[in-house]
Amino acid sequence: MNKLKQIFSNWRIIIYLVFFILMLMAINPNPWNKGATIRNIITNSSAHLAGMVSSSPKTPPMNRETIVLINDVKIDNEKDYYDFIDTLEVNQTIYIETKIRKNFFFSEKKSYILQTKPEIRTIELNETERIKVIEEDFDESLNKTINKTKYITQKKTEDIAEGIQDIGIRVYTAPTTNIKLGLDLQGGTRVVLQPEEKTSSQDIEALVESMSQRLNIYGLSDVVIRSAGDLSGNQFIIVEIAGATEEEVRELLAKQGKFEAKIGNKSVFLGGNDITYVCRSAQCAGIDPSAGCRSIQGGYSCRFRFTISLSSEAAQRQADVTQNLEVVYDPSGEEYLSQDLNLYLDDIHMDTLKISADLKGQASTDIAISGSGTGINMQEARNDALKNMKKLQTVLITGSLPVKLDIIKTDTISPSLGKEFLSNALLIGLLSMASVTLIVYIRYRKIKIAVPIIIVITSEILLILGVAALLGQNLDIAGIAGIIVAIGTGVDDQIVITDETLKKEKESYLNWKQKLKKAFFIVVAAYAATMASMLPLLFAGAGLLRGFAITTMIGVTNGVLITRPAFSKMIEILLKDEVE
Repeated sequence: MNKLKQIFSNWRIIIYLVFFILMLMAINPNPWNKGATIRNIITNSSAHLAGMVSSSPKTPPMNRETIVLINDVKIDNEKDYYDFIDTLEVNQTIYIETKIRKNFFFSEKKSYILQTKPEIRTIELNETERIKVIEEDFDESLNKTINKTKYITQKKTEDIAEGIQDIGIRVYTAPTTNIKLGLDLQGGTRVVLQPEEKTSSQDIEALVESMSQRLNIYGLSDVVIRSAGDLSGNQFIIVEIAGATEEEVRELLAKQGKFEAKIGNKSVFLGGNDITYVCRSAQCAGIDPSAGCRSIQGGYSCRFRFTISLSSEAAQRQADVTQNLEVVYDPSGEEYLSQDLNLYLDDIHMDTLKISADLKGQASTDIAISGSGTGINMQEARNDALKNMKKLQTVLITGSLPVKLDIIKTDTISPSLGKEFLSNALLIGLLSMASVTLIVYIRYRKIKIAVPIIIVITSEILLILGVAALLGQNLDIAGIAGIIVAIGTGVDDQIVITDETLKKEKESYLNWKQKLKKAFFIVVAAYAATMASMLPLLFAGAGLLRGFAITTMIGVTNGVLITRPAFSKMIEILLKDEVE
């Protein structure tokens, strides 16, 4: 009892306990946490219009906004949320209640009122209609142009409002700790990109900001973008996205996204600053009802259409370019300008739009953009057209990236595989601790030596996780490997301290403090060597080994500053009578 009092009254052990409690608070474990935590809010969605916003990637998991009630129905997890969304109808008012944890003890509640909207889809009807078409033809005998009338048969299209709802909220089951899992453990896509040319730090920052905006507008969730480098001076940008496919990421990031509209060889407007508004709602964006979907060789083609607003400067450029163009007539007698508006994405021609004669010399700020998509059947063609529309809308809003990027490496891991990795990692961790416990007990045959070692090993794991949660460091498989290395180093240090203090022969002239001083010289030397070997790993391999290096460095630093001094004092109090 006296020894326990000495242990818990020692200042080194008190510091160790205080630090342990603080790190436990940083992890903030709560196995009873329920709800559907918001990953992302889609721009211009019902949720966005109601005032809901996405959490910053830097926000601790336990502090993110979490949905707990919808229309008084309790939401306990991700499945509950999506099951409820499937029951929503068109033009239905829904009430959402959320909670945001402000600190360890207090949570704030928020309420939102949303209105569901119909999703407008264009379908092609089986019935057909005859359309009167007037064609122009030049009659040489009369030496003049005459009009000829003919009829063509065309399938009808019709816009329908479907009850399938997307209120613009992406969720996942509420977390139970502040530990952020890397893509290895939760699933998703990691992309390593490299600028085609040497880029300044300011341009790298602009790249990261533009890419983050582009991915968020597109609707991808849980996006983490950071710059990295290697020991050769190469520059990289690492993008980690939960729940994204490799194809989506490649389409959005591999291309610079330079959008340009030209009349002849003159540029009229660019994506980004020249665009003041891009319509993304069903009322002014979607499958073009006047064109619909049609059969082509090898499948189907569908056209999309959406409206945009130009800045006054871009509208004036368009007016200046069209001022001197001639008015011509198409076969149906419609009046257009003699040159078309050509759309280019990354210098590749993607579409041609006729310019109405009414726009000649007019600084019009409102125009319509169209394009197409293809597929082996009508549904695939429609989906492809809508995907192309969404990508183009994103580029028009965000503008082009400062430099073109090359994809160096892509890793995609399914969520189910990530959960399996996590389960295996936990199992290996428990087996490792059990093995160390057995070996330590066999080595010393004394429970009062084995118990402190095991207590310190367990606490060191929590200390590393606590610091990682505090720093917002993602825990991936490399990070778990770093924890194992740090714990292994910790066990070595504790054995060195224990062996040095138990020596009775040869160095029996040394007192207790001298023995601990000698042991700590070995511990600090090993710490310095470990830190020196970890520093290069922060930059090697485009930063992909960063998690391993950081968790190892956190672990050995915690050990030297916190746990080793506390452990040495425990051993001194418990074994002093036996050694002296």
